[in-house]
Amino acid sequence: MERGSEGPFKRLAREVAKFGAVGVVGTVVNFAVSNLLWHLTSLQAVRANVIATIVAIACNYVGFRYFTYRDRDKGARTKELTLFLAFSLVGLVIENGVLFAAIYGFGWDSSLQRNVFKVLGIGIATLFRFWSYRTWVFKALPVEDEPEEPAAGAETFPEPKPEPLPRPKQHVS
Repeated sequence: MERGSEGPFKRLAREVAKFGAVGVVGTVVNFAVSNLLWHLTSLQAVRANVIATIVAIACNYVGFRYFTYRDRDKGARTKELTLFLAFSLVGLVIENGVLFAAIYGFGWDSSLQRNVFKVLGIGIATLFRFWSYRTWVFKALPVEDEPEEPAAGAETFPEPKPEPLPRPKQHVS
């Protein structure tokens, strides 16, 4: 089956699955870096998490551009990267805002609590990122109109052939 002939639900399901696969890799990177920084450095929790989120954003861009959205318009890479970074920054604020509120607003600062609120922040930010990346960053190429095929059992008529042009008359002298 041609890629263009599948329904919009299948295309969306495939896109969500690919987005999720890249997201899982980015999440693993994010958690690994943040937990390493939390346990091996004296950085404040939210600062360490911002660094981890930036590393994950870099990994995710590569995954989204070359795996999830590789068939999307590649014409304006500078604009694409600028938009990706802008929307990723909003996601970073969402993710780290949740962690900041948990730690500094409620005093929930154990390693387990940090990770629980990190999951919550990533979840909320992921919904925003999915919507913004697919809508604004990795725009779909316009779908080419395919010629419609007649319904089964419908009569088909051959295309009329154009009439040949008349030959110019020859003058005999």
